[in-house]
Amino acid sequence: MATWKEFARQAPRIAETFVRRHTRTGNLCMLATVRADGSPRISPMEPRFFEDELWVVGMPNTTKYADLARDPRFCLHTATVDTNVEDGDAKLFGQVHDVRDEDMHQRFAADLFEKIGFDLRGREFDVFYAADITGGSSVRVGDGHFNIYVWKEGEEERVVRKH
Repeated sequence: MATWKEFARQAPRIAETFVRRHTRTGNLCMLATVRADGSPRISPMEPRFFEDELWVVGMPNTTKYADLARDPRFCLHTATVDTNVEDGDAKLFGQVHDVRDEDMHQRFAADLFEKIGFDLRGREFDVFYAADITGGSSVRVGDGHFNIYVWKEGEEERVVRKH
């Protein structure tokens, strides 16, 4: 599994598309988790980049975090707003792990307050999930082709071109 920094180095085109789409939608992504009965759940969320990691953090005591506590697998998809996908989109696959580091939590809270004014400084976090990435893909339209970039752990990023 790869940290965000490792993933971005190994799959730069997918990472660039993910960051661009993540930024343009105000950090909005769709998080897919597995419900207790095995069916999928999709939830909107705003993952954050901090200290070379991708963090899947948000409002505590929600069903998506109960899902992740039970089964850490996820898919994170940038919000697609264009049916022609002219600006691209990206998906990440992996697992989360809970990081119990109160000092880092407070650095994260200070950074969040500085960037968007949301104040979690001084609070304790029940769970604080970092994303371990095992795969990813992105789509870009260009040169009359539909380019699908794919990365899997242990492999090189590759492109599949559709006409």
